[in-house]
Amino acid sequence: MGRILAIDYGRKRVGLAVTDPLQIIANKLTTVSSHEIFDFLSNYFSKEKVDCVVVGYPKTLNDQPSESIRYINPFLKQFEKKFPDIKLELADERFTSKIAFQTMIDAGLKKSQRQDKALVDAVSATIILQFYLEQRRNLNL
Repeated sequence: MGRILAIDYGRKRVGLAVTDPLQIIANKLTTVSSHEIFDFLSNYFSKEKVDCVVVGYPKTLNDQPSESIRYINPFLKQFEKKFPDIKLELADERFTSKIAFQTMIDAGLKKSQRQDKALVDAVSATIILQFYLEQRRNLNL
């Protein structure tokens, strides 16, 4: 069984999270700059077995794609072209940045740490992955 990788794609940075090999626990992986994401993924996929990649797909409150879609859709097309054998799924990422920020407060991180946008992006990817895992478990019940 391979891992599940989550991506919180942004114009400047990409937050990444990954499961353990048994696909039970979501863990923060790292944050990379957007222009380095495909090099990072190629390297990661060569070292780790990944069964599925979950990409945060932002929607508005009325369930319509948000403005950020115009940056994410080209990434998705390029991903499918470069990695056609890896399953790609979209996950609603509404409110994940706010939840990530609140999680950091609840964890006792200092204000300077909470202002680290790279950390917020990686925590957001972890939340996207955790929600995905929970949803998948609920569907299997």
